[in-house]
Amino acid sequence: MIGNLKPLEIVLIIAVILLLFGAKKLPDMARSLGKSARILKSEAKAMKKDDEPAAPTTETVAEPAPQPTATRTIQAAPGDVTSARPVSDAKPTTHS
Repeated sequence: MIGNLKPLEIVLIIAVILLLFGAKKLPDMARSLGKSARILKSEAKAMKKDDEPAAPTTETVAEPAPQPTATRTIQAAPGDVTSARPVSDAKPTTHS
């Protein structure tokens, strides 16, 4: 579609863009467009790199088995078992 544009049409498009955005904002817009293009390009490279299979290694290293985690208990006061609760439970702090 761009290949079919005549020089006069391109000039008219540029004139309309200048009228809409103003000559002062165009450099900032071009700069931000360039930054966006660089970010997009680097993200695309990172995604391609993540998709590539890892290089095969000759050594096989066994990973240690994960250790089971024990549930910890917090007590409000020594000997107060009524308010003891596991650490991972979310308990509301507001009192109604």
